[in-house]
Formats: sequence, C-alpha cells, structure tokens
Amino acid sequence: MPDVRRPQPTSRDPLGEALHLLQLTGTLYCQSELTEPWGIDVPRLEGCSTFQIVTAGRCWLEVEGAPPRWLATGSLTLIPHGTPHRARSDPRAETSPLFDLPVQPITDRYETLHHGGGGARTAITYGVVRFDHVAAHRLLALLPTLLHIDTLDEQTDGWLQSTARWVTREARALRPGGETVITRLADLLVIQAIRAWIDRAPEAQQGWLAALRDDRVGRALAAMHRDPAHAWTVPSLSKEAGMSRSAFSARFTRLVGEPAMQYLTQWRMQLARTHLRDCPEPLGSVAARFGYGSEAAFCKAFKRTFGASPGSVRSEPRPGWVDPAREPSKP
Repeated sequence: MPDVRRPQPTSRDPLGEALHLLQLTGTLYCQSELTEPWGIDVPRLEGCSTFQIVTAGRCWLEVEGAPPRWLATGSLTLIPHGTPHRARSDPRAETSPLFDLPVQPITDRYETLHHGGGGARTAITYGVVRFDHVAAHRLLALLPTLLHIDTLDEQTDGWLQSTARWVTREARALRPGGETVITRLADLLVIQAIRAWIDRAPEAQQGWLAALRDDRVGRALAAMHRDPAHAWTVPSLSKEAGMSRSAFSARFTRLVGEPAMQYLTQWRMQLARTHLRDCPEPLGSVAARFGYGSEAAFCKAFKRTFGASPGSVRSEPRPGWVDPAREPSKP
C-alpha cells in the first residue's frame, strides 16, 4: 500500500515548486509624487529587498556595485539585497536622507510621499519586501545587485506593460481598496522579475537553480522540499532520482555545492527557525514536524546549525526592516 503519510507529487517542475514557496512578508509600499529637482538617498536595509516601478516621468538610479541608469516610465527595478542606492531627478540633483522625509501613512502597509522642488513630475511606486522562506534565502543569494526590466522589452511578453499600467491607474486614483490592489500587483511584479532573470541570466544556469532543473537531482530536491519530515536517507533520495547511490551523491554535491544530507539538515533547520518564531507549538512537536525523533536530537541539530538553542529564537523579535529612528519611508 502507498505511504499515505507522505504527500504525493503534484508537479514535474521542481524549479516551479521552489518559486511557489517564495513568500513576501514584512512588506511596505509607498506611492511617491516627486517634482524636479529631487533626490533621495536610501541606506542599506538589512535582510530586505526593495523595488521601484516608475509610473510617470523618469529618474536616475545609482546602486552600489551596479552601473547607474535612467529608468523610463513603466520600468521595474529590483534590488534584492537591500543595497544602498540613490534615486534622483538627474545625476546632479542633491539628495536627502530617506528617513528625513515626511510621509503620510494610509494603512500599516501603505503610505504616500510628496517631495521635490515643484518642477516636472515623476511618480514611483516603491516597496520594501522580505522573503521569509528558506527557498527564498537560497534564491536571493544567487541574484545580482540589481535586476532591471524595461517596459519596452519584448521578452516580457507584455506582462510588465499591462501590470505596470494597472499599478499606474490604481496609484493615480487610489479608490477604496486601491492600496490592497497595488500591493498585490507589486508582489506579482517582484516574482515576475525574478522569473525573468532565471529565464535569461547565464548565472541562473548553475548551482542550486541548475540542480532544480536537473532531471535527476531536481526530483530528489523536490521530494525533500515537499516532505522535510520524512526519514530521508541517501539511498531513498537516490531512488527518487532514479540513480545509484554513489552516482547520486556525486551529482548532488557537484550541482548543489553540499552533500544531500547536509542540505536536508539546513533546509529543515531554516524551516524550523521560522516556525518557532511564528508558532507557540511545543518543542517536541516541532521536532517531529521537521523529522526528528526526539526533542534532544532536534535541539542538538538546531544549536549546531545556528549556535543557539531553539528556545532562544522565540525571544527574538520578528524580523523586520523598521529603522530604529522611525518608521522608514521610501522614494
């Protein structure tokens, strides 16, 4: 009889399944109305990604570690690692520190900003997001300093143009529920920007992403991702991959960069850490949830991974991006 405790495969696309796990949390969005001359200096935002959609006008963007560029109406940029950057009306415009600018809160996730000298108008929908899943942490580590997609890029198949136009319409007339629509569309744009990079960037054809695409190793990764609590072993994972144990072990390590069982432990521990912050479930139950037969074994693995006990994680503040000086605003 089949093992009903294990979820059955739902997809033959391990990469698609991994992207499905991307979860945006701790998000905040700002609709900015900027008039020339204007400039905003954004500091490093640890643990966060930022993006901007130019819905009217244009702006000059300077990101540490990337060439500066003009952003036209409808363009989308994603700064995956919270890298310091400047946005301004032209390369000579003076900039003001981000957290010195006043904003108007609309909801706890949405605000507006008006700034500048009264000249030509630029409108930008700006967001700060956090990806709160181990799959996202793996993916973000592979992304470059800056992802940029232009609205005129034919390879977007029209999704950027149509979605950006929708964001623009909602931003202009902020009807009831408009901030909710904008945040949902912005989340979609971020995921789409990452997918576009995966499809086109040479760097996406190696490492973890290449392993997910691999016909054999991808099956084993998907099995671990679907059911991290299962008592996986190298023999059982090699069976999922349809390979001999030795061939699977060598191929997995070569593609992923670490042995399969080490990968599984890291995956379980990252999931467990997030779960411990979010849920008051007893440690024994958490241990079982992530594949450990005893609380002691789970605690030992957790401390070996993070250098701290599982209990200490529950006293940590939920990760966020709020500046200690004030609630941050964005250009």
